[in-house]
Amino acid sequence: MKKYIAEFFGTFWLVLGGCGSAVLSAAFPDLGIGFLGVALAFGLTVLTMAYAIGHISGCHLNPAVSIGLWAGGRFPASQLLPYIAAQVLGAIVAGGILYLIASGKAGFDISAGFASNGYAEHSPGGYSLLAALVTEVVMTMMFLLVILGATDIRAPQGLAPIAIGFCLTLIHLISIPVTNTSVNPARSTGVAIYVGDWAVAQLWLFWLAPIIGALLGAVIYRFIGSTED
Repeated sequence: MKKYIAEFFGTFWLVLGGCGSAVLSAAFPDLGIGFLGVALAFGLTVLTMAYAIGHISGCHLNPAVSIGLWAGGRFPASQLLPYIAAQVLGAIVAGGILYLIASGKAGFDISAGFASNGYAEHSPGGYSLLAALVTEVVMTMMFLLVILGATDIRAPQGLAPIAIGFCLTLIHLISIPVTNTSVNPARSTGVAIYVGDWAVAQLWLFWLAPIIGALLGAVIYRFIGSTED
C-alpha cells in the first residue's frame, strides 16, 4: 500500500509543480519563466521525487512509464492497475489544488487551457494531429530508453534521477510548442477534467501516444540492452 501512496504524492507533485509553473508563472508580466522555466519545473519534480520516493515505489509518476517498465521486464503486471489508479488520482487532486489557487486571481479563465495538452487549434503552435501524435510517441519512446538505461544495474549508481529529470526537461524544451508536452497520461488527465470541453475530447491522444511510445522504448531497450550478442 505504501508504494501506491508514494505514487499518489509523487504524481501530485509532478502536476502541481509542472502544470503549476505553467499556469501561474510562465507568462507572469515581465518576470515570467517561459518555456525554459516550465521545462525545468517538470524535470525538477521528477528529480526531487526520484530521490524522495524512488526507493519506495520506483517513482514512476506516469502510467506510460509503468506500462513501459512492465514491457521492459522491470515491473509486475499485477501492480499495473493500482499504480495507474494512484497516479491518475494524484494528478486529479493536484489539478484541483491548482484550480483553487489559480482561480483566486481576478479574471482567471480556465478555458484558456489550464496547461492542458492539445493539438490543431489547441496546440500552442498550431501543430496538426499527426504532428502531435508523432511528437508524443517519439518523446515517450526516448524517455523510456533513458529510464531503462539509467536504471540498468550496469549504469552508474545513484545518478539515474539526474539523467531522467534532465531528459524530461529536454523533452519539454522540444515539445511544449507542439502539444504542451504530455508524455504522461496522468498529467494530461489531471488538468483536462477541469477544463472539460476540448481538453477532454482530445485526451484520448495523450493516453494512446505515450503508451505506444513507452512500449516502443521498452522493446528497443530490451534489444540494445541485452547482454546477448
